[in-house]
Order: sequence, then C-alpha cells, then structure tokens
Amino acid sequence: MTHSPEPMEGAPLIAPSSTDHPLYDDVVEACRSVYDPEIPVNIYDLGLIYTIDISPESDVKVIMTLTAPGCPVAGEMPGWVMEAVGGVQGVKTVDVDMTFDPPWGMDMMSDEARLELGFM
Repeated sequence: MTHSPEPMEGAPLIAPSSTDHPLYDDVVEACRSVYDPEIPVNIYDLGLIYTIDISPESDVKVIMTLTAPGCPVAGEMPGWVMEAVGGVQGVKTVDVDMTFDPPWGMDMMSDEARLELGFM
C-alpha cells in the first residue's frame, strides 16, 4: 500500500498569479469580460479565476473554478475565458484548467461582487 504525501504545510491552495507581468492587468480585464450567465457579475470578481500564470514568453495559463460542479455552462466557460484572454494583444497562447480544489465559496467574491449581489 502506497501512502500519498501530505500537502506541504503552509502551501497555498491556490497558486500565485504573475501579477508583475506586463500583460497581467490586461488579462484580468479580459477575464472580467466573461460573465456567469446565472449571476450578473463577471467571473473575476466572483472569485472564479484562481490563478493567472503568465510565462516570460507571454503564454497564459488560467486556473479557474465554477460556483458549483454541476454548473450548466461548465463545458463552455473555459472556452469563453480562452477566447477573451486570447484576444489580449501580446498573449501568445492560452491554456485554461478547471479545478474544484479548493471549492469556490462566497468569501472569494470581491467587494464589488458582494455589493452588486446585495450581500453588503
């Protein structure tokens, strides 16, 4: 019987984003153009974008989640993100990965999203 290693103590559940890359703000804005059809808030402010990793060659990897695994647009939303981010000038390639670990929670929403949805 093999024992799987425990996650590293203190390791973040969500990988850090490339916030210092010159394309980062434009990629965030592209993510903000994608909306969950059931909620009138963009997916970035909803907290569905976990990581935006941009390589020095401007290859973008987005790790995202959904509000619920059974979300009706689960199959389509990564394509919407890929299309939006792929339209950013300077982006070479886009890869979108879906994860449900950690699961999304309302605490991941921005203050703007909470205000829009009447939670503040």
